[in-house]
Amino acid sequence: MNRNMRQNDRWRWLTAGAVAFSLLAFFLLILLLAWQGLRGFWPQPVTLFTLNQPGAGSVQLLGEVVSSSQISRQQLQDSGRVLPASLPDSVTRYLLKTGNRDFAPPDFRALLSADISQRQQPEQIIVLQRRSGGNAYGWFEGLREGSQPLIARNMDRALQQRLQQTQLQQAQVAEIRRIEMARINVQLEAVEHQAEELRAARRFDAQQQSIYQADRTELQRQFNRLATRLASLNSEIDRSALLLRDASGSIQRIPLAQVITAWHPNAMSLGQKWRHFASQLWHFVSDSPTDNQSEGGAFPAIFGTVLMVLLMSVVVMPLGVIAAVWLHEYAGRNALTRLVRIAVVNLAGVPSIVYGVFGLGFFVWLIGGSLDQLFFPASLPNPTFGTPGLLWASLTLALLTLPVVIVATEEGLSRIPPTLRQGSLALGATRAETLWHITLPLALPAMLTGLILAVARAAGETAPLMLVGVVKMVPELPIDGIFPWLHLDRKFMHLGFQIYDLAFQSPNAEAERPLVYATALLLVTIVLGLNLAAMGLRHRLRERYRALVQ
Repeated sequence: MNRNMRQNDRWRWLTAGAVAFSLLAFFLLILLLAWQGLRGFWPQPVTLFTLNQPGAGSVQLLGEVVSSSQISRQQLQDSGRVLPASLPDSVTRYLLKTGNRDFAPPDFRALLSADISQRQQPEQIIVLQRRSGGNAYGWFEGLREGSQPLIARNMDRALQQRLQQTQLQQAQVAEIRRIEMARINVQLEAVEHQAEELRAARRFDAQQQSIYQADRTELQRQFNRLATRLASLNSEIDRSALLLRDASGSIQRIPLAQVITAWHPNAMSLGQKWRHFASQLWHFVSDSPTDNQSEGGAFPAIFGTVLMVLLMSVVVMPLGVIAAVWLHEYAGRNALTRLVRIAVVNLAGVPSIVYGVFGLGFFVWLIGGSLDQLFFPASLPNPTFGTPGLLWASLTLALLTLPVVIVATEEGLSRIPPTLRQGSLALGATRAETLWHITLPLALPAMLTGLILAVARAAGETAPLMLVGVVKMVPELPIDGIFPWLHLDRKFMHLGFQIYDLAFQSPNAEAERPLVYATALLLVTIVLGLNLAAMGLRHRLRERYRALVQ
């Protein structure tokens, strides 16, 4: 008796230790991602270094100190660097983010403490976060409206006002291009398609030609009016510019259309730094990326990830539940069901890239190509559904996660006491009524467990999505204000692919490192949020039907 209790205690402590280790590892992962990712949004001080370089005299560099490390004299000699005799045995090497990538590359430089004669942090230093080219560091020298200088009592306040005005104008430009002009393009395509159908049916008579010309002329007039307004707004936006003096003393003209925000990091109070941090974080989760993903935000990737997971869940849950009900309630125990169960288990172990290849060949080329031949022949050879898109990505991931839902649901069905089914049948209910009113409600927690596992796996998949719909950059979201509002044929962005692209495909990996961690933290947070929502629903359903099982 005592021996058995001691063995149980050992197993209890072992399992508790395993759980504690797992929780600790998870929290350490979150802490690492948060520390490495969120600190990129905090305003770092900018330091002006004065360097003494042999033969070049005094040189100034301006930037943020990213990291520092101790390096020995022997390591410097092994790298092939010629060292002065006065250099100590150990020096500090600083990695400096100098920015100004477009006019003073590279934007990361290494400095040795022995080469630094002076360092200071002037309060007048300004940092510009730009839509392309990375950050710019320097001194604010004024504003220009075309070739005319702008004068104000408080130039910093005038700069912020101009930036807000420029962003409002850019929002108007985006609305005109993405909504109003896109809607007219859709209407023009519909008019052209209707005319082609009438020509094919030999009913394109003089009256139909007149209607076609009138509709097309009116739509073209509206499009030209929007194009004129768009050109006027773009011309007004391009007139405003900022003058920046860099560390070398050169004056750089930077269009305000390229500036997202500007701040003086060395003159900010703690409260201003927190407000700036919150603003940068909101910009990251709510804005769209620019041509370079290191600038801009991650909202399209967040939207695409969540929408794809929701569509996948809508598809995989009915299929998985129906398959599990057939296997457990109707199929019986025979060679066929054993074969099906073996196939389900084997499908769970197939590499995800194989599902991507299958989705590309079956869903995209076969089904999508057939749909284009049947319903969109006028658009060929340009494919509509015969190309990777949101629908095919969701179906591919539904197929990938289907075994998880089947196994979890069947396990839940097997835990329901047979007496409940027998009691329902004895009271006169049919087998279908027993299934609908007794069996399925009691199995709902198990179904949601399968959904949780499916969401956790699908949200983090990247390899199959690269073949069936995900891209680096998309001009439009899958949902917009144009009928049918949800465009399943469009390509989309995904957080997993964005992490891969930033980490391995960027030419400036050092600058992208904070965004890699921040995007990974965002993906983990979204998966955790979806899982917590499903777990909360599962708990409520389990409490509701607990009395029936006891």
